[in-house]
Amino acid sequence: MRALNVKISRFRRSAQGLLVSVLLFNSAAFALTLDDAKHQARVGETLSGYLAPIKQDAETLALIKYINEGRKQQYQKVAQNNQVTTNDVARLAGQKLVARASKGEWVKGINGQWLQK
Repeated sequence: MRALNVKISRFRRSAQGLLVSVLLFNSAAFALTLDDAKHQARVGETLSGYLAPIKQDAETLALIKYINEGRKQQYQKVAQNNQVTTNDVARLAGQKLVARASKGEWVKGINGQWLQK
């Protein structure tokens, strides 16, 4: 049981570091930044750990693809280091990203509906 608690604790520390990486993920290659897209209600966080589009324009979709690919790579690294699945890491990150979304930002709830915080 102690070994499991140590593994969970290590996983949570890794997940917290991952969350910082995800939040700081650089989208400088795009004219549209992640913060701009969130404030313009073009994207929202989901419990899956990945961004989803609210608006379907090409610029928004390109930004989402870029950010989500980076997130997936980070989730895979954390998963390998902690001997858990990538989906487990993504879901944990998703819960934290949704919980930490700023007032006015959009998140997709458990029921799949968009909610503004």
